[in-house]
Amino acid sequence: MDNKLKNKQGLTEEEFLKTYDAGEYERPSVTVDMLIFTVTDQEKESYRKLPEKVLRLLMIKRGDHPYIGQWALPGGFVNMDESMDEAARRELKEETNIDNIYMEQLYTWGDVGRDPRTRIISTSYMSLVDSHSLDVKANDDADDAKWFTVSCKLFQEQKTVTPAGYILQRLFKLILSNEDDILSATIKIVKTVENRVTKIEREIVESEGIAFDHAKIIEYGIERLRNKIEYTDIAFNLMPELFTLTQLQQVYEIILDTELLKANFRRKISDMVIETNEYTKDAGHRPSKLFRFNPN
Repeated sequence: MDNKLKNKQGLTEEEFLKTYDAGEYERPSVTVDMLIFTVTDQEKESYRKLPEKVLRLLMIKRGDHPYIGQWALPGGFVNMDESMDEAARRELKEETNIDNIYMEQLYTWGDVGRDPRTRIISTSYMSLVDSHSLDVKANDDADDAKWFTVSCKLFQEQKTVTPAGYILQRLFKLILSNEDDILSATIKIVKTVENRVTKIEREIVESEGIAFDHAKIIEYGIERLRNKIEYTDIAFNLMPELFTLTQLQQVYEIILDTELLKANFRRKISDMVIETNEYTKDAGHRPSKLFRFNPN
């Protein structure tokens, strides 16, 4: 590359960079927010019955303004000398004591009024973990860190045909709950298709106990999780090293929020698992064969 090329002002790149004023444009702050999902057993009523599985999400109780006392996703500000991924890993370790786990970037949120402090743009990350291997602790910035059981259900849908396409409006009810708290939100998603151009807008209609626009981020993360579990091996991040096929099917069912036919499911995942010679040792029911993930 020729660094001697000059711009309209007659400056080379070196000369231009020496005189560049970084304060010429107002700069927004940048943050990262993490969706940490896990699947755990619900309390079982009978030792003869296999425990039901539930999808859970890690939330942090805010210890300072804004939204003091409300629950938010773990996250924080990106430093000038680190990448987005490095900031996500650092914040996760600082806020929750979680380290060295699978994470992927989801989406960047940039609505002008999304944070009352200043103009803040946030990149969200999603992670799926086996919570039994984690030691979650809240740090000094947070009052608490807790797992919440997640429910996100479509409760209203309306489609309007237009001359050039259609408008699809859907309302979702998000509920996050544990033994102490119930958080909720209603999220409206409007999909507009016009002359083969698609636009999707999300809006929080109401939110109870969930800070910032994090209800919107959570709903989007669940939608992505449901889509990805259909065509990737992402679900195995939620599993221990050894598992039964019934346990694996339960994980798929709880994420997809639907029952699956046993035979179809086992056909679908047959190449993704390796049979072992080990069996479960649960009291009250017959031993089941254990499997492990096939990385090939």
